[in-house]
Amino acid sequence: MDQLKKKLEAAMKQAPELEKLKDQVQMTVTGEGLRIELLESEVGTFFESGNAHPTESGIEMLNMLASQLGKMPNKLLIEGHTDARPYASSQEYSNWELSTDRANSVRKLMQQSGVRPDQVTEVRGYADQRLRKPDDPNSASNRRVSIVVKYPGA
Repeated sequence: MDQLKKKLEAAMKQAPELEKLKDQVQMTVTGEGLRIELLESEVGTFFESGNAHPTESGIEMLNMLASQLGKMPNKLLIEGHTDARPYASSQEYSNWELSTDRANSVRKLMQQSGVRPDQVTEVRGYADQRLRKPDDPNSASNRRVSIVVKYPGA
């Protein structure tokens, strides 16, 4: 997993438009595999605020990740997370729907860009239940999509 992390970091450095996003992408080797987190900023780096459709920067990053991860045998799981601010535009649509819709949007885009149809085994939406910064529940970095590259055979 460390080699994959280095390979993805090198791919980001080769593309100037992705290199500028490096502070918004965190990769960590965990017990599940390599966790790639696309962290939002206050202005919405990967998704527009309250929207499940990726921005141009989000599309570029996901296309690069899909082209690299699609070559691997590993299974993937995709998670969507929000901050603790309530979704304001509708009582019918909440952070639960937004987090799930973002994760599923990432799945669709990545499968169109190189990830095999059978490679994604789970799409999860967590809303604000797994905050990255529990001491700052409204922090932009709580709004994120995580792609977990599972260990082979997992």
